Amino acid sequence: MDILVLGGGGREHALVVSLAASPHAGTIYVAPGNGGTAAIAQNVPDLDILDSNAVANFALRNHVGLVVIGPEAPLVAGVADAVRQAGILVYGPNAQAAQLEGSKTFAKELMQRYRIPTAAYASFTDRDAALNYLTTHHAPIVVKADGLAAGKGVIVAMRDDEAQAAVKSCFGGKFGQAGSRVVIEEYLTGPECSLLVFTDGRTVLPMATAQDHKRAGEGDTGPNTGGMGVYSPVPIVTDEEYQQMVEAMQTTVRALTAEGIRYQGTLYGGFMLTPQGPKVLEFNVRFGDPETQVILPRLQTDLLEVMVATAQMRLSEVTLTWSPKWAVSVVLASGGYPGSYKKGKVITGIKQAELLDDVTVYHAGTKLDEDGRLLTDGGRVLDVTALGDSFEEARKRAYLASAMIDFEGKYQRNDIGERALRGRSAWEV
Repeated sequence: MDILVLGGGGREHALVVSLAASPHAGTIYVAPGNGGTAAIAQNVPDLDILDSNAVANFALRNHVGLVVIGPEAPLVAGVADAVRQAGILVYGPNAQAAQLEGSKTFAKELMQRYRIPTAAYASFTDRDAALNYLTTHHAPIVVKADGLAAGKGVIVAMRDDEAQAAVKSCFGGKFGQAGSRVVIEEYLTGPECSLLVFTDGRTVLPMATAQDHKRAGEGDTGPNTGGMGVYSPVPIVTDEEYQQMVEAMQTTVRALTAEGIRYQGTLYGGFMLTPQGPKVLEFNVRFGDPETQVILPRLQTDLLEVMVATAQMRLSEVTLTWSPKWAVSVVLASGGYPGSYKKGKVITGIKQAELLDDVTVYHAGTKLDEDGRLLTDGGRVLDVTALGDSFEEARKRAYLASAMIDFEGKYQRNDIGERALRGRSAWEV
């Protein structure tokens, strides 16, 4: 079966690596792809992945049997709908279901109606009403742009003036149309944890837990990023908490079905492990990045078979098998990220790093130049993922591999997973 994967980051490279390992996989196209996908697939840099008709027509012309949609923007734009209407299997929810990520108000209202544990909230389309709300609801508090804001539309305000400034910046156009509606949420405390599931709208198959590190600086300081490192599974999660998270995801899929919305693809739940139990912070309607880079290396079931079964609503026929090994991934970023940074720096050492047992280097922001040299082409450049029989072993191996790779301005956090090693008390501050 020939496959088209939409996207060009580390998540998509991880998807392509797993799909290419299937004996059923034929030619794999990646739009736009990156320097890593170019080695195992055919990059399609000129295909506009937000153009529904262009994607569907490309798939038809090239006899693609399955389209896998990586990022959220094409899902919210309805690309999955157009591909399905063209009679092609697609892994990813339709535009209606993608509102779970495309509109935080939609997600919060659904959770409220179906009693899915989440933070208390209020939603506003008027700036003055939102500011007035803050006169009786004080910091710490969370201000969110309602729509897609490339992961940058969430402001955790520790002071009242920060909360007011966040509301003003949202309505002032900082996040474009995404900030025309604002959600203000209760501030929750506790460790964060991600749980992703495969679902065809009827069957829900949970994946392994993962924990991302969003802050740019060590000790979880500095600005938020797309993720500086991640590990799976999460050792502090109790069996009871895991079951509560799974139940929340199952309830969400049932809720969508009750609303007349069929969800087919990956549903991502971002949870806060509060003293009252896990509560949903957010939903994403696709694989997480960089969570995918530690989850898929542990998945022993054929990913292509899982995705086809999901697209054909046969997921009940699938049993997932997981490696007992731990996975840790360290992000190598360009100096200055998530602010301004330079591109085009030569990358060395990847081949040597991958000679280590159980190490895979996923490309997030790379490209090949005309001479075949690998260059940096983004803020997050590489995800260095290692497996190990223990958390400590996987972590040590990931950092050993990271040290073998070099490019001008390379930056990494050196404390990925340290909190988890210290146990639950590390979050009690």
